[in-house]
Amino acid sequence: MPGSGKTLALWEFLAALAAEDLTAARAVEPHLDAAAILAQAGLEQPAGTTWGVFAAESAGTRLEAKNNDGGAWLLSGTKPWCSLAAHLDHAVVTAHVDGGRRAFAVDLTQPAVSVEPADWVSRGLAAVPSGPVAFDQAIAAPVGGTDWYLHRPGFAWGGIGVAACWFGGAVGLFRTLRTAATSRTPDQLALAWLGEADRLLATGADVLAAAAAAVDAGAAGAVQAHRVRGQIAAICSRMLEICGHALGPGPLVWDEPHARRVADLTVYLRQHHASRDDAALGALVLEQAEPAW
Repeated sequence: MPGSGKTLALWEFLAALAAEDLTAARAVEPHLDAAAILAQAGLEQPAGTTWGVFAAESAGTRLEAKNNDGGAWLLSGTKPWCSLAAHLDHAVVTAHVDGGRRAFAVDLTQPAVSVEPADWVSRGLAAVPSGPVAFDQAIAAPVGGTDWYLHRPGFAWGGIGVAACWFGGAVGLFRTLRTAATSRTPDQLALAWLGEADRLLATGADVLAAAAAAVDAGAAGAVQAHRVRGQIAAICSRMLEICGHALGPGPLVWDEPHARRVADLTVYLRQHHASRDDAALGALVLEQAEPAW
């Protein structure tokens, strides 16, 4: 669990998995995040169950939770971007309640839950369809109080866990780059691209290790999460560019694992919102009583 003293081991596992197969990491990461969310709320993930985390919002869709007369909580509406919903049996789902948003544990196999058809045409993460799910008075169990999900320290920690998966994808790219450099005598440009790639990954590994130590010390929050995610996203974007320049079109059309890794990482990275996330970080910086630098 993140914050247990072994956060780096968790992120190293996610990165190692992603270096081999980003699709697998994209499926496993939310299952582990759900386990962490439940544990942070004092709940337990039942053995043998498969979980997702559905917390995205989108214009035109809204999921609401109602609790009438102290009875069961019921979810009604539509939740967008529900990855692998048709293949999971449970999920942590956020819904609107009076006064804010709240997380709930939901059994996705109940008749009141239906996975809607999605025109998933993505070439990246093609095996991880992320369409809408409709809830019609679906029974749900609360996980934490109102707005707990967004304001708990673990929210930032989970975001860094996703960045660890991105980083693993970049490691996979580096391995292809290095193999290509050893297949023939590299020229100065090939050596420069390989050296830059190594330098970028070393920086990313240091950033993640420092963040893991901060999480285990209880000192990591939104500011550090934005910094880490932004740094790792920038490293991955540059790694994609380096591989395109150094390797040319060949691996993209003849090397299926490399072509799939490039497509998967390109889509996965869009969970980072680029300048919008930097703007969110800038707002947090202005809220600090003392400047960090």
